[in-house]
Amino acid sequence: MPQSERLLVLLRHGQSEWNLKNLFTGWRDPDLTPLGVEEAINAGRRLKARGLQFDVAFTSALTRAQHTLALTLAELGQTGLPETRDQALNERDYGDLCGLNKDDARKKWGEEQVHLWRRSYDVPPPGGESLKDTVARALPYYCQNILPAVLGGKRVLVAAHGNSLRALVMVLDRLTPKTIPSMELATGVPLVYRLNPDSTVATKDVLTA
Repeated sequence: MPQSERLLVLLRHGQSEWNLKNLFTGWRDPDLTPLGVEEAINAGRRLKARGLQFDVAFTSALTRAQHTLALTLAELGQTGLPETRDQALNERDYGDLCGLNKDDARKKWGEEQVHLWRRSYDVPPPGGESLKDTVARALPYYCQNILPAVLGGKRVLVAAHGNSLRALVMVLDRLTPKTIPSMELATGVPLVYRLNPDSTVATKDVLTA
């Protein structure tokens, strides 16, 4: 099977209304801002410019990821592509922080505590998930559903969220619990992976332009 067929593209959703307002979002369901819409369209343009097309797509159960996927596929001329939605790909659940302004949260709990909740690997906010918890649900889904499709020759697009995608990047880029918390994914920027038959990364391209 040619290497070019083992294609996996990860795409963080465009800017959401709550990203703009600096709110902890988690499993809450705001839509994209006008900028977020443009970011999703631009993602499609960048993929199209490289001649990339897809056979299947995966996304979360949340509107901002689904809308991003729809806009990207429309730009590629691939509306109607088979699509699977699953909450395993949802954003990290921020629990009691959801809906709070991040600056207000720092005033309430302190800069150090909020930073620990946001950037540690295994310390969850009250009532929510740590990044480790997010990895524990997103990674099995990837291994059982997404990776077999890629290795089976399907060209796969995944539109999801910063933390659920970091769970996948952690494996693909061989990051550790110490290095993954500092890794950020920009909104609307496709990460293009081509995999070897053993599921290791052959090449990676970040489509910033």
